[in-house]
Formats: sequence, structure tokens, C-alpha cells
Amino acid sequence: MTIKTTSFSGVLTALVTPMNNGKVSSPDLIKLIEYQIEQGIDGLVPVGTTGESPTLSHEEHAEVIRCAVDTAAGRVPVIAGTGSNATAEAVSLTRKAHQAGVDGMLQVAPYYNKPTQQGLFEHFSEVAEETDKPIILYSIPGRCVIDISVETVARLHTKYPHVNTIKEAGGDCDRVADLRLALGDEFTILSGDDSLTLPFMSAGAKGVISVVSNLVVKEMVSLTRSVFENDLAAARSLHLKLYPLAKTLFCEPNPVPIKAALHRAGLIPSAETRLPLTPLTEPNRDRLFAILSDLGY
Repeated sequence: MTIKTTSFSGVLTALVTPMNNGKVSSPDLIKLIEYQIEQGIDGLVPVGTTGESPTLSHEEHAEVIRCAVDTAAGRVPVIAGTGSNATAEAVSLTRKAHQAGVDGMLQVAPYYNKPTQQGLFEHFSEVAEETDKPIILYSIPGRCVIDISVETVARLHTKYPHVNTIKEAGGDCDRVADLRLALGDEFTILSGDDSLTLPFMSAGAKGVISVVSNLVVKEMVSLTRSVFENDLAAARSLHLKLYPLAKTLFCEPNPVPIKAALHRAGLIPSAETRLPLTPLTEPNRDRLFAILSDLGY
């Protein structure tokens, strides 16, 4: 197969999955995607953690991907979350996403079963054998307990050139520098935390897979553009403006706060999430809404 080594940069929104009365609401997802594109987003990432992939059925997972691909219609890239802690399931989800026409896949480190680095290498290798489209590794030790080591990332990229990006959500700028030095400039690093976008980009990242940009698209895009243009003063100003929101959106488990924010802004008709996630508590809702008011939402 012809390997596609396209890389993604700038701001890619980790899309929420709108729900209504317990069901995925495709019409509301379409409206949210149109808002994203109108506001100038660089790419979309459906069915990740922010999209509540752990509680979506396989049928719903496929429905959300189809909806995103059909709605985007080539205007921006769509990178689907297709990871799992079961290798066979990750392969199956990747195959279906490939067939649905996505532009790339986001592959989280297997969670709960704590594989070795060799186990990670073999897991991601099985996935990479399934598609010729770009694969974004996703290292988030806070949820998965384990890191994807720099050495494992380098091994994978050497053997599979389309494993060419990592979403780094370990909160460590040193890791960004270590990855950049080990893999060179052709390999793309994306921040997995909105509040660390500027620090990570200063160390070599090329953008962010963002929760904040579900709502605040233009400012997040302007922040990354300012870094690319070496306008540190503008980037720092935007970073400080958005920092309180970026931190408060994680006062309770994601995506509970961002769904509350989107509902307040009228971008989705309901802040509904699925159990075991529960509605935003009143003190945190008041705190979040005060920040949104300051930002004009």
C-alpha cells in the first residue's frame, strides 16, 4: 500500500459528542462541525475521550465518524479516535475508520492492562499494518498509567513512517524536547493540554488537540499562528487570556465542563453526558460561567 505521511498541525478540535435523551444527536454534531469550520479550525478529532468514546457503542462510534467525514467533506482533515486496550478491537476500529474515509487515526496507549514497551510496540504495529493513513499516537499516563516511551515512538516511526505524530498529554515540556531531539523535525508533536500549548510549542510542538476550541476557535487558532510567525508577545497574550478557561474546563472530568460551556453558548441544546459522568456541580458551574462571561460567552 502507498503510505501517506501527511502531518497535521495547528489546532485540531477534540470534538464532543452531542447527546439528547440518551442518544447521540447527529444533527447537533453537524451544527457543531459547521461552527468549527466557519471559525477556521485546522482539523477535527471525533470519538476521542472528549467525544465520550468509552461509553459509545461500536455502532455509535461508526455513526459519529461517518457524520464527521460527511460533514467536513474534505474542507478540513478528520482524525478519528480508534484506540483500545484490546489490540484486535483497535485494529477493527481502525479498519472501519479507514473505510469511512478519515484522514488519520488517533491511537491511545492501551489503558488498564499496563503492557510493557514491547507490548506497546507490537500493539501499535498491528494497527499500523491495517492502514496506510497517518497515525497519531496518544500518550496520556494520567488516564492510561503508562507512557509511550521516546524509544518506542522512535522504533514505530522508523518501521512505519505513517506513525508520524504524537499527542503528548503527560504535562512535561522535557518530553517534548526529548521527542524532538530523538525524532527530528519531520515528526509532529501536538500538545494534549490546552494550557500547555504555548510552552509545548516553544519546545518544538506544532499545535494542539484542543478541548477549548470546541467553543473558542479563533483565539486558539490565532495563538498557534502567532507561534508559527514568531510573534511571542501575541501568543503569550492569547495564552494568558485563555488560561483560566483552559484550566477550569478540567475542574471535573472531561467533557462535562466543556459540554456545559457549549450548552451555555447555545452551540449544543443539552449538556448531557453518559454515566459514569455526571452533570457539572453548582460551584464549578458558577466558576466556569463567570470565566465564560469575562470572555463574552
